[in-house]
Amino acid sequence: MKTIGLIGGMSWESSLEYYRIINETVKERLGGLHSCKSVMVSVDFAEIEKLQHQGDWGQLAEIMTDAARSLEKAGADFIVICTNTMHKLAENIQQQVKKPVLHIADPTAEKIKAAGILKVGLLGTRFTMEQDFYKKRLQDLHRIHVIIPSEEERQKIHEIIYHELLCGVVKESSKNEFRRIIQNLEKSGAEAVILGCTEIFLVVKPEDYRIKIYDTTAIHAEAAVDLALKKL
Repeated sequence: MKTIGLIGGMSWESSLEYYRIINETVKERLGGLHSCKSVMVSVDFAEIEKLQHQGDWGQLAEIMTDAARSLEKAGADFIVICTNTMHKLAENIQQQVKKPVLHIADPTAEKIKAAGILKVGLLGTRFTMEQDFYKKRLQDLHRIHVIIPSEEERQKIHEIIYHELLCGVVKESSKNEFRRIIQNLEKSGAEAVILGCTEIFLVVKPEDYRIKIYDTTAIHAEAAVDLALKKL
């Protein structure tokens, strides 16, 4: 079994979910008392959030690269960034470390393509929904057409993520807001919806929707197990 290197703390709630899913999946596949071999570097998200909204991606790249290097030194065989938004820096990090970075969009895209889906709605922070680092990878590398919510809806999603979900707050009103936005994406032609933020699973449960929901937290964590257990 390979050792999984996790960059966590963005937020710690989603990092906890990663750790839970990874260990449960390893136990399910190997049985007995098996659990994952892993190391984690957990950052202070208050610092990360401040730099995000200041647009200081250079400083963020240094923090994330330092975390990745620490994981390499600790014996990680590959690196998992436990958040969608910070994949904006995935290529920067990969250039500075020898171990591979498992990009969150790739296993998500593979599941979408396997289902024969060509057009998806994308939910996440404004950084993820509006900038090219995520959409462009889905569109150019995987040939998946991406639809994003309206300007007003994007702002509402962003506020819910940063003011509620990242603080561990789950409101019924926000569940209803996401339901309305997902319905609008479906009306716009989306065949499925990507939860492109590792906290959205707190308010959007796939079993509550007719449209297919792809939870990137679960998909990314399970893909990490796939890689950890893959034979050389």
